Amino acid sequence: MQGRCCIIKVGRTFGELAARRGDFEDWIRAGLGGDHAWRVVDAAAGASLPAPDELAAVVITGSHAMVTEAAPWSLAVEHWLQGVLARRVPVLGICYGHQLLARACGGEVGFNPRGLELGSVEIRLNATARDDPLFGGLPDRLVAPVTHAQSVLRPPPEAQVLAANDHDPHQALRLGETAWGVQFHPEFDREVTQVYVDRQVAALGARGAEVEVVDTPEAAGLLQRFAALVSGR
Repeated sequence: MQGRCCIIKVGRTFGELAARRGDFEDWIRAGLGGDHAWRVVDAAAGASLPAPDELAAVVITGSHAMVTEAAPWSLAVEHWLQGVLARRVPVLGICYGHQLLARACGGEVGFNPRGLELGSVEIRLNATARDDPLFGGLPDRLVAPVTHAQSVLRPPPEAQVLAANDHDPHQALRLGETAWGVQFHPEFDREVTQVYVDRQVAALGARGAEVEVVDTPEAAGLLQRFAALVSGR
C-alpha cells in the first residue's frame, strides 16, 4: 500500500463531549486501529484537500451540518470525491460522508420523510452484502448507532444497496469497486450515542420513549474491517 490514509473531517461533535472524549476523527482512528497513520484534513475549516493520486484510503466523518445546505466547503469535497473515486481509492463515508458520497455519484439527499432516526437501531443486511468485501460475513441483522434527519433518498444508478431498515432503505451503499457509505456511526460507542440521544430526544416527542441505547460491537467492527481491506491492497 502506498500513499496517505486520510480522515476528511466535515464536522465537529458537541464541545463538552469533545473536551472529554475527543471528536469524530479520534473515535474513527481508535476504531480503525492498526499501524497506519491517519492524517486528518479539516475540510469544514477550509483545509486543502490532498491530490487523489497521493491517497491510499479515505474516511469521511459525520457532521452536524446538512448536506442540502450546500456549503462551499461541502461542494468542494463532493467534487474532489469524484476524482478520488475515479482512481479507485478505498473510501468509507459515515453519515454526512455517506450522503456526500452518494451525491458525488449522482444520488439525491434530503430530509427523511420519517423524520429523525436516533439511538441504537436494528439494520438488515441485503443479499448483496453477503459477498461484499467489507460487509461479507457480518450477521444478517445487526444493531448500529444512528443520529440523522437527512438520508440518501435516491441512490446513484450504479450503487448497490447493502443494508436497510424500516426508517431508511439505504443504510449502507457500495459505490463502484472501492467505496462504501454507511448512514450509521460505527465510531460511536454507547456513551457517545447516549449523549446524542439526550441532546435530541425531545425532538421526537412521544417517540422519544422508544429510543434504545445499547452496545453495538458488529457496527463498530466495520472500521477495523475497512482498515484490513486497505492493508490488503
